[in-house]
Amino acid sequence: MNVTFCCPGCHATDRLEFTRETASLACPQCGRQWNVPSGAIAEGEVHRCLVCPSQELFVRKDFPQRLGVAIVLTGFAASCVAWANYQLYLTFGILFATALVDVVLYVVMGENLTCYRCEAQYRGLSGLEKHGAFELATHERYRQQAARLRSTPEHRPPEGHAPVT
Repeated sequence: MNVTFCCPGCHATDRLEFTRETASLACPQCGRQWNVPSGAIAEGEVHRCLVCPSQELFVRKDFPQRLGVAIVLTGFAASCVAWANYQLYLTFGILFATALVDVVLYVVMGENLTCYRCEAQYRGLSGLEKHGAFELATHERYRQQAARLRSTPEHRPPEGHAPVT
């Protein structure tokens, strides 16, 4: 099992391996160390975030969203070119091929567990079905909280660093 997270200290993106016996996590960049909350990992399942105190996690496909949007936009643009050249069969062939690629990727790609608060991503876990899917209201609550924190000078990350996306 592993976790990809943004270090709360130096804001560098890191990936660490962990087991249910893991008692603490340490950032390889800055050396900051923090204890894993008790009860966070039980029976090979993550019940709360190891990086922050959040207990709200959701399941999502382990696939970059930007790449998925790029595939769809490329298929759309190519079909528009074929349509402009009056190639009806090619137009629909491109659209169906794009849809087929999308369906195959959806079936083949695995899932990960993501924290709403710090966006830490957990891979290689069992028991994902116990966690719910993405909820916009919960995400918006944490997004608004992060925006309020960023507006205060002492909580701004260093230049060039951003949370895991």
